[in-house]
Amino acid sequence: MSEDFYRIKRLPPYIIAEVNAMRAAARAAGEDIIDLGMGNPDLPPPDHVIEKLCEVARKPDAHGYSQSKGIPGLRRAQANYYGRRFGVDVDPETEVVVTMGSKEGLASLATAITAPGDVVLAPNPSYPIHTFGFIIAGATIRAVPTTPDEHYFESLERAMNFTVPRPSVLVVNYPSNPTAETVDLAFYERLVAWARENKVWILSDLAYSELYFDGKPTVSILQVKGAKDVAIEFTSLSKTYSMAGWRMGFAVGNAKLIAAMTRVKSYLDYGAFTPIQAAACAALNGPQDIVERNRQLYHKRRDVLVESFARAGWDIPAPPASMFAWAPLPPALAHLGSLEFSKQLLTEAKVAVAPGVGYGENGEGFVRIAMVENEQRLRQAARNVRKYLQSMGVNTPSAKAG
Repeated sequence: MSEDFYRIKRLPPYIIAEVNAMRAAARAAGEDIIDLGMGNPDLPPPDHVIEKLCEVARKPDAHGYSQSKGIPGLRRAQANYYGRRFGVDVDPETEVVVTMGSKEGLASLATAITAPGDVVLAPNPSYPIHTFGFIIAGATIRAVPTTPDEHYFESLERAMNFTVPRPSVLVVNYPSNPTAETVDLAFYERLVAWARENKVWILSDLAYSELYFDGKPTVSILQVKGAKDVAIEFTSLSKTYSMAGWRMGFAVGNAKLIAAMTRVKSYLDYGAFTPIQAAACAALNGPQDIVERNRQLYHKRRDVLVESFARAGWDIPAPPASMFAWAPLPPALAHLGSLEFSKQLLTEAKVAVAPGVGYGENGEGFVRIAMVENEQRLRQAARNVRKYLQSMGVNTPSAKAG
């Protein structure tokens, strides 16, 4: 019966869920699956953050409804983060709202600003909420590329010239999930100028703000002069502090968008549990050595992944940021397609990855590999992959993988 419902009909089956179900079944059968599929951090949050959660949870007055837009101290902490990290002045009262992870924030904003039939520009491939948050809200999606080159801006111009009604929203996500591509401030400067000229809102997802490598810090779109006239940006504590399950994120930027989102959220939720918000304050205001430690750890995992998989016969480009590698299928197996390849990798190599087609049709030919297992397990995955490739008749390097 669910297929009769209007919004459910607009949602395709979640392709990635197919591989997830196979992985769960294999594990239930006792198989040792090396899970590089879901971007679920395997590291704990800092001790002082957990201690703050416990401390506040013991207070008898901490268990009532919280504030939907976030407690004032947490909004101030996020404003301070933008000040010290990006040099951006943010008003915690009118330009910050706390979200239950960036996913909920994007969905709530889509609900707040979308009219049926609106056209939204979103990257393809993209993280599913970047498109389906708006599809659920009644919008139509027009795809733009993820690669931030001249072709990207040509696609934006074509979209404005040939789409009716004219697009009103553009979603950007750098470092990109799933492609791990990054941008510089010049890109955002050009983008903000384009958005102001064309009267388009920009929604920037900066969930991987602190997972950058090779000494090249990510930039925020709000660093561009005048960006707050057209842009809102989402960040998250999930990856930065290994707090994915805590569901703590933020939207920062244009006061009109923040107000619209805050109003919708006030109807939908009472905000996150107060002790979690207090612990999030401790994360943002406390010692930041965990951030650098996590960055170095993912950097080492990236290098191990790229090196060991290359020796196994699978060349994977080194991602400049994020916790993911966007890996083209081995050329000899490209004919399988990303979904079938992912299934075979799970069944034959006991390695779970996410099929690229689950992120949009332009993701076909790739898989997303999450660096959420330790270096030893990554090397074991490479050895398993090598055996699988050999069983499929793929020529692999003579040196032993891993």
